[in-house]
Amino acid sequence: MPRRQDVVLSHTSSVGSSAQQGHHHIHLTRQIRIKHRFPPGEHLLRGPITTSLPGQRPVFERGSRPASNLWLEISTSGAPEEAAITEFGPAHAALADTYVGEDAVLTYARAQSARTGIRAIGPSGGAALRLLAAAVDAKAVAEVGTGTGVSGVYLLRGMRPDGVLTTVDLEPVRQQYAREAYHAAGFAPNRARFIPGRALDVLPRLADGQYDLVFCDGDPAESQAYLAESLRLLRPGGVVCFEGVFQEGRLAEPDHHDPQTRAVRELVRDVRESDLLLPALLPVSDGLLCAVKR
Repeated sequence: MPRRQDVVLSHTSSVGSSAQQGHHHIHLTRQIRIKHRFPPGEHLLRGPITTSLPGQRPVFERGSRPASNLWLEISTSGAPEEAAITEFGPAHAALADTYVGEDAVLTYARAQSARTGIRAIGPSGGAALRLLAAAVDAKAVAEVGTGTGVSGVYLLRGMRPDGVLTTVDLEPVRQQYAREAYHAAGFAPNRARFIPGRALDVLPRLADGQYDLVFCDGDPAESQAYLAESLRLLRPGGVVCFEGVFQEGRLAEPDHHDPQTRAVRELVRDVRESDLLLPALLPVSDGLLCAVKR
């Protein structure tokens, strides 16, 4: 006998907005619930819905055009509990990246990053860093990987007005780009301490337990060593963050066994299993792994 189940119905629509350099489209997802009967067994259904009114039973017609870009995707085992999930990952990521917005300073720093081939944290990841810095009332932050200053601007904007960002990068020219970005953002020169050099040579020279937040965006192969140094640097209640842990999707794909991806997998495992850390893997930018030191 078919069982009555909840089905998640996702309505995706496009919202256009004009900009000086063209048009941007943000896809928004709305979920409603309807009732539908399924016979026992596993099912995967996907098709256009010809009615778009919330709460109405969907009607499928062969060859019909979907109304209002409305699609239904159902995956169920016939179990009585809810079993329907429809994901719109790229749409959610685009909305998260445009939710806060970036000013001229960040736009310039990001353009410098793209021009020089230096990867920078995305807008949603930067906003998360700013939020975390503000949440811990950060006065002292250490950063591995200065880049062109994108992440540093976000961190400084979340820190206390008297806070100091200590940022480490192997290339002094990158730190010069960051210095320009911080100046353009209105930060006094004493708000940032630039240390050129290899992170694993510099971090051991920093003081134990004196940092509120450590942000790591360096060599993924050295991630576990960064973690060990971060635990030493952080005060109890401090936060450590690692950017780019999704590895552009490779982290979740078991077929990828390159040394860099393996190192990040080991980092994610170590953070999750550590008794000293309370972790969360945030799906912003290319994955932001964060943990609070107990």
